[in-house]
Amino acid sequence: MELRDIEIFLTLAEELHFGRTAERLHITPSRVSQAIKKQERGIGAPLFDRTSRVVRLTPLGEQLRDDLYAGYRQILKGIDAAKEAVHGTTGSLTLGTMGPMTLLIGDLLDLFQARHPRARLQHREIQPPSPLDLLRSGEVDVALLWLPVREPDLTVGPVLHTSSVLLMVGADHPYAGRDAVGLEDLGDCALVGGRSIPAYMEETLAPFRTPSGRPIRHDPKVSTWQEALTAVSSAQAAAGVAAEAARFYPWPSLAFVPIRDAPPCEWAFVWRTADDNPLIRALVQAAADLERGAESPAPNTAEHVQEHPV
Repeated sequence: MELRDIEIFLTLAEELHFGRTAERLHITPSRVSQAIKKQERGIGAPLFDRTSRVVRLTPLGEQLRDDLYAGYRQILKGIDAAKEAVHGTTGSLTLGTMGPMTLLIGDLLDLFQARHPRARLQHREIQPPSPLDLLRSGEVDVALLWLPVREPDLTVGPVLHTSSVLLMVGADHPYAGRDAVGLEDLGDCALVGGRSIPAYMEETLAPFRTPSGRPIRHDPKVSTWQEALTAVSSAQAAAGVAAEAARFYPWPSLAFVPIRDAPPCEWAFVWRTADDNPLIRALVQAAADLERGAESPAPNTAEHVQEHPV
């Protein structure tokens, strides 16, 4: 039985209508009928019961459908994989990142784009006070987030990067001149809080209690990174941040102080489990290969497409 005949049989087994099967496969109903008759002659028994009103699978037809389906899907998957190996994965992928984090994974994005020059990579900025919102709304396909992320409908990829945690304070804050502070010191200052963030994520950068159990006030609540910067620089509060913030936001009104006993902050790609797709898997694979030092082909500049953050 040829692959096309298998496709015709499985499609008819699903549609149970010669006309709809022909329409789906862009062939004539007579071609469908000929293929089925040929299969039945080869097997030696009917696969379908047909009348002028209805088409039904025979018990033998049901058995053949069940036996063929898994193998047929595996064949198609193999063909698609071979095509991707030659041409790269195509389509559009929207990546969400926070502020400067895109710059830290530039080599990874270059490797992904070199392997998949026909893929369209778009960027959206994720707001740290609301890190999951764009994933939830479907506005990004995959997001680079700090961990932990423990949502039942989200998949977390391997750790890509680790950051130390700093306390961002205003230039006139009492801690601004210190070489370092401890988590216990946070009980004496207010920290910027998020409006839409799981408490377990917020606690990574902004604990709710000191090691001795003193509460740490989270106020004011902000919705964007810009609001957090403004609140800190105007001395309304301090903020726990990943160390990269000190490199990319050297404002004269801000100071960044190491928190000596804060656990490091890990980063990973996160995506909706139900919306997993070849482009996401290709991005995660590129990250794994880059970690191992795998080489990549040079990018095809004629097909290299990348949008700027919006």
